[in-house]
Amino acid sequence: MKIVISPQEFKGSISAIEVAEAMCEGALKVFPKADIIISPVADGGDGTLETLVDISGGEIHKCSVLNPIGKKVDAEWGAMGDGKTAIIEMARSSGLALLKLSELNPLKTSTYGLGELIKDALDKGFRKFIIGIGGSATNDAGAGMAQALGAKLLDEDGLPIAHGGINLRYLHEIDLSNIDKRILESDFQVACDVTNTLIGPEGASEVYGPQKGATSEMIHNLDNALENFNNVVIKTIGKDVSLIPGSGAAGGLGAGLIAFANAKLKPGIDIVLESTNLKDKIIDADLVITGEGGMDFQTVYDKAPIGVAKMAKLFNIPTIGISGMLGKNYQVVHEHGIDAAISIVTGPMSLSEASNNSHKLISDSVTESLRLIRIGLQMKTTHSNK
Repeated sequence: MKIVISPQEFKGSISAIEVAEAMCEGALKVFPKADIIISPVADGGDGTLETLVDISGGEIHKCSVLNPIGKKVDAEWGAMGDGKTAIIEMARSSGLALLKLSELNPLKTSTYGLGELIKDALDKGFRKFIIGIGGSATNDAGAGMAQALGAKLLDEDGLPIAHGGINLRYLHEIDLSNIDKRILESDFQVACDVTNTLIGPEGASEVYGPQKGATSEMIHNLDNALENFNNVVIKTIGKDVSLIPGSGAAGGLGAGLIAFANAKLKPGIDIVLESTNLKDKIIDADLVITGEGGMDFQTVYDKAPIGVAKMAKLFNIPTIGISGMLGKNYQVVHEHGIDAAISIVTGPMSLSEASNNSHKLISDSVTESLRLIRIGLQMKTTHSNK
């Protein structure tokens, strides 16, 4: 029997690789001779960096960068084991979690630190990038990132504009003559799970500005600034990035990555599945086990377990989903490839208790699930011998 184990992290409790190891332990108790392949996954958000580094045998690099308001912080990026691919989560340099509530101000926050992370990876020889852009504190369309990489964003007087989304209203010219030429040699894939465009009612400022501290007046001014940014991009780079689905992600960073790095925006789970070669691992499996911290009706919206299950269904392979909890309308996952959903919680217990005992709970849940499968196999054998 070949079993592929491909879970996501149980956020706040246990990493994806640790979940997979616990599942493997539980499976071997029932099928000790099984060929088990461990291939943890992520959806492009939190945990993607560590998951891809762990599964590929890569390493974590640290780099001192500017946070969204220009203060020095230590940020991390990941190097995959191929020695070619860098994984960067923009939230590590330019994210909401780096700021206090009183510091939130999308008029002034910048993606400059993201550019510094990219430059550090370029300096270390990396030319393939996976960029996760969730959790941003910025609304500058990647202008700060471009400036960190050598682009000149100039006003009418030929002077560099200051950092921050609001200063895009003064942008008159983009000069890429000094941008890091290694960008042109590189491939950028951006984990983007939203389709918002850059400007307008469904744009970056209107939809995501409030969570970054924007008032109604700020939103209006930021939207106008992004519109001016797009107009200058059209004039000087020759690209209209405003209507591309996902261009409004992360305060317009999606648009900036397309404009300055010729990036491709893709669902995070698709990027991860391609990077881990899960299709090749899963093609001749008898069973797939996936999972996440909490499984409910939202799981079907491009979450990692559904991505795994859909791939399994391409080859008609049954899939079990193991989760920390089963929430509202979790049964809908059965319509999207997860054939059975199991919670690791065995009785009343606090979140901290479940978290502290997650390895054993996950292992035991897999063991009990596979005991049922073993019974089914035994029944099939008995029936066929009658």
